[in-house]
Amino acid sequence: MPDYETQNLDTWTAYGAHQLTRDVVLPELDQWAWTITGVGPGSEVLGEVRGLRVLELGSGLGRHAASVAAMGASVTAVDSSPTQHQRAVARYPGTPGLHLVCADAVAHLSDADPYDLIYSVSAVHFTDPRRLLPALAQGLKPGGRFVFSVLHTNSRGDGPSDAVIARPEALRLPGTDQELPGHMWVLTPQLWEGLLAEHGLVLDSVTAIDAPEADNRASYRLYVSHRPAA
Repeated sequence: MPDYETQNLDTWTAYGAHQLTRDVVLPELDQWAWTITGVGPGSEVLGEVRGLRVLELGSGLGRHAASVAAMGASVTAVDSSPTQHQRAVARYPGTPGLHLVCADAVAHLSDADPYDLIYSVSAVHFTDPRRLLPALAQGLKPGGRFVFSVLHTNSRGDGPSDAVIARPEALRLPGTDQELPGHMWVLTPQLWEGLLAEHGLVLDSVTAIDAPEADNRASYRLYVSHRPAA
């Protein structure tokens, strides 16, 4: 795993360990959010999922994956952080239709049977797309869909890069003022479209998801793409 991704794994493992020590129980999702609660589209973007083999990348606590499983899909939820995986296993033991896996996303995609649908809620940008997308394209069935949200502009107003490079971004620990270091691939829509096309995926739509607060410049993009059936 490249150095930046190793740092991100360490950060998310520290995040998960911190959350395990807190006596905070988050509610189940009553409204799907691709990043910012109450802003943007919901789970309808995924389409009909009943009966599909679905993969979530960077599943964290597992609330989104559990929600998709409850819709009738067979969901594999992958997270590389052992502490995030531990949180999900503790919360969703034996949940019908939900399979929780602690693994590197690329390693999992390389070994698993292809999926009908792959999605990710603000996790793709923690992995080098030049490493992830080749495995993802092969891990998606012809006609399958890849739906993901990623950072576009951070709260300081730093916009996306026009080169496929990672940049420093901090992750704040809930309930504290402490920030953990990390790196993210924050790219323009044109770059994401080109990277998807390079690996045989077609971009169908891009939706802006902006923070509602006037003093918060954070903005995300929701990408919907597919692998052509032939």
